[in-house]
Amino acid sequence: MGKRVVVVGGDAAGGSAASQARKRRPDLDVVMFERGRATSYSACGIPYWISGAVRSEAALIARTPEQHRAAGIDVRMRTEVVGIDLDRRAVHWHDLEDGGSGVEHFDELVYATGSVPMRPPVPGIDAPGVHGVQVLDDGVALRAALDGGDVRRVVVVGGGYIGLEIAEACRVRGLDVTVVDRSPTPIGTFDPDVGEFIAEAVRREGIELVLSDPVAAIGTGADGRARAVVTASGRELPADLVVLGLGVRPDVRLARGAGIPLGVSGGVAVDARMRTDVEGVWAAGDCVESRHRLSGQRIVVALGTHANKQGRVAGINIGGGYATFPGVIGTAITKICDIEAARTGLSEAEAEAAGYSFVTAVVDSTTKAGYFPGARPIRVKMLAERRSGRLLGAQIVGREESAKRIDALAICIWNEMGVDEVLSLDLSYAPPFSPVWDPVLIAARKAFDAVEADVRLL
Repeated sequence: MGKRVVVVGGDAAGGSAASQARKRRPDLDVVMFERGRATSYSACGIPYWISGAVRSEAALIARTPEQHRAAGIDVRMRTEVVGIDLDRRAVHWHDLEDGGSGVEHFDELVYATGSVPMRPPVPGIDAPGVHGVQVLDDGVALRAALDGGDVRRVVVVGGGYIGLEIAEACRVRGLDVTVVDRSPTPIGTFDPDVGEFIAEAVRREGIELVLSDPVAAIGTGADGRARAVVTASGRELPADLVVLGLGVRPDVRLARGAGIPLGVSGGVAVDARMRTDVEGVWAAGDCVESRHRLSGQRIVVALGTHANKQGRVAGINIGGGYATFPGVIGTAITKICDIEAARTGLSEAEAEAAGYSFVTAVVDSTTKAGYFPGARPIRVKMLAERRSGRLLGAQIVGREESAKRIDALAICIWNEMGVDEVLSLDLSYAPPFSPVWDPVLIAARKAFDAVEADVRLL
């Protein structure tokens, strides 16, 4: 029998690590524990399954337990790892179906436990009728509740990406929806001026926004079920069902208990090869911290894209190869109602916190040549470092065919390009796709003008 690798968590990071390690070293004995009912699925797709845009739960699963097993991975479903003993090099597990328990020894361990939903410590937060949306099992429970036919009013607590996506999904189903958030504009990672555009789109869809007013309690009825959300200002919002969309935090309970070091962000501390400070212990996915390439800070970013890449890196290294994860720059994209929104790099608040001195540029344009049928409005915002003109961040908000332009700017930021270089990019042009000056180039030109004007003032 070859070296034994135990993987804790069977979603994006864990599944990728297990697959890569076994692919490179077929002699490895790989055991993967997953407490849920599915492996390697798209949690990001849950809102679209709720809305009906995605036809089935099965469509969200990239690789089933049977497919993992066919690749030689010993998958233990509905089995939760409840403890890690680093001295004995073993994990303790509990079968959630039959109640059994046991110990599995390892030579190498991959910690890929993901994240857990943020739950504010307010009265009623654990009442029946309050749903999280973190794992596929959460989506199954929420879909079943909505399909039951007894829900007319939904209150979503949290106006971030997942909160607004769930709000839209419920609105598509014909429900009355209210979103409550402590911030003055939705999705706080966007600058407020861009957030206002998102807020307008949400309201146009018929979704009520209650902003700058955090949840204070979940009111319950005589049956103990959630019946209302009470805000800090005292406002009471009736609800047949409450969804928590407050974001997530890294699930590090097992790591902390075992003595696996955590970083300043609260996630598991790893190096570029996804190694922890404990020999033979690796970590990847939503539970780890990553280096932001612009701010230099260690942050936790819960995205399936990073989880898959980090799991792949860990698996390659466990399998005898060499790979690194070079960090993140905060690229994200979403579609809320009829608006697409995307960002990359630093927002104004993040740039200030990182100590940058910068100028900004905002332009309004169209997605196609203005005279071409179907041209839609688009706004592009850029941040450029003073003096150097280095592109620090960008945000895009607009109608259909707007937001994926962010990928071009993410590449520019990744390669530390200045806005003068960006405005000279050889981007494609034809009237059905963009104006002769693409909005990205117009924004770069305006940002370059702002950099030059700032230099002249010195």
